[in-house]
Formats: sequence, structure tokens, C-alpha cells
Amino acid sequence: MTSKRISFLSLAAFSLVLIGCGQAADEAEKVAVTPGVEVPVASKPGLAALLANDSRAAEDRDRDAARKQTDVIGFLGITPGMSVIDVIAAGGYYTEVLSLAVGSEGHVVAQNPAMVLQFSDGANEKAISARLAGDRLPNVSRLNIELTELTGSDTQYDAAITALNYHDIYNGFGEKAAVGALKVAFNSLKPGGVFGIIDHEGVAGNDNEAMHRGVNADAVRVAEAAGFIVEGDSDILQLHDDDMSLPVFDAAVRGKTNRFLLKLRKPSE
Repeated sequence: MTSKRISFLSLAAFSLVLIGCGQAADEAEKVAVTPGVEVPVASKPGLAALLANDSRAAEDRDRDAARKQTDVIGFLGITPGMSVIDVIAAGGYYTEVLSLAVGSEGHVVAQNPAMVLQFSDGANEKAISARLAGDRLPNVSRLNIELTELTGSDTQYDAAITALNYHDIYNGFGEKAAVGALKVAFNSLKPGGVFGIIDHEGVAGNDNEAMHRGVNADAVRVAEAAGFIVEGDSDILQLHDDDMSLPVFDAAVRGKTNRFLLKLRKPSE
């Protein structure tokens, strides 16, 4: 299979499959922001204090306890001044977290393909537009391009993250497509850059496609095939009340799934 074909499958996986998945739907929940309220992006107060700011949407703050963003950001080594890309940002929950983490000297790019923005009558477009309205997060810019276009960009980032997207690529299009998708992320990073993957944990042998889950060991294998060094495999987001036998949208586990967190490193040249 050619690299061009893999890139095409990566694009299809990241855009089409999200329509049937739930990450886009999950992130597209209504985002209520306070017009005209400036969100501080200086790093001095610390990320936890910035996340607790009332100018963040109540819906976002309700999600925070399970997502443990300060621990995730610390584990990935994302610090003030970095340039970071949120791959398939959807409604931008993690875009805002990253904005606060990198501070006024850093920059965050929220990348979305057209189909993710058009999904569910444009729910993600509306959500991320509301989140960024009025230059509310001045260190964030949008990049509405397909994943294949990202491959051709000369811009390289210190770090990248994708949250609750990976499983659809692997389950829906197979391992070669997943390797191709991670190669896109690999190429978007500076030498030594970090890519963080957060996803719903699944059990090998289960119908993980139907349950919208991924198997950690599969993701590790795919990451290494794409050229990454697996630098960390964290249990920060493990929730043992989820036995991984239910779909992630089942009321018993929605928003409370057991999740894996990988820290992947692009080798330094």
C-alpha cells in the first residue's frame, strides 16, 4: 500500500468515522461562554486555577473531574510557551485546556476536517465558534483542513494531542490506516516532539468497534510502526468501575469510561 493511499485512509478515518462515533457528538454538547470575559492565559496562577475560572463553560467544568487535565498535561510535558495542535478538536474542549496550559507565550491550533464541523447540523462548528468568539482565547487559531493537508504543511509543533478519536480509525479502517494517521501526526511534530493519545480502553477480543473502544496494546504497536517511541503509558485515567463491557454511550459509563493515555515521542534528529 502506498503512503498516499494510507494518507487517504487516514483522512477518511479521522473524518468519516467520527460521524458514527461519539467523540464529535460528545464534544458538541452546548458550550455556554460568557461574552466579553477575557480568559487569562498567563501561566502564573497555575493550570488548576485557570481551569476553575468561571469564564469556562459550566459543561466543560462538569467534565473536568473525570478528565484530570492537570495530570494529563503534566504527564505529556506540555508547558508554557509551547506550540501545540489539537488534532480533530471537534468542539474544542481540549483546545481550551491547551490554551491555558501553554499561556500567552504559547500557541494552540485547533484542527478540524469539514465533516467533523458539519456533523449534526454543524454542532461542532457552533461549539468551537462560541468558544473562540470575541478573541476569547487569543493564543488559539483554527485550522479547518483535512488531515492530508496537514501532512503538506511546513509548520511543525512541539506537541500534539488527540482525544477519543483513535479507536475509530483502528476499528473502522484497520491497522494500516491507523499507522498512516499516526504518521501524519508524526510528521507534524518537531524532532523530539510529543504526541498524546487519549482513548476509551477496550478488551482484546470484544466487539470494540460497536463499543467505540480501543485496545491499548494495539495503539502501542501502531505508534511504534508509525515511528514513535512510546515514552509513557499512564494509568491516570483508569476508572475501575468501568469493566469495559459496555458501549461508551451507555448511561452507566458515559463520561466515566476507563481510558488509556499514551505519551509518544518523535525521535530527535
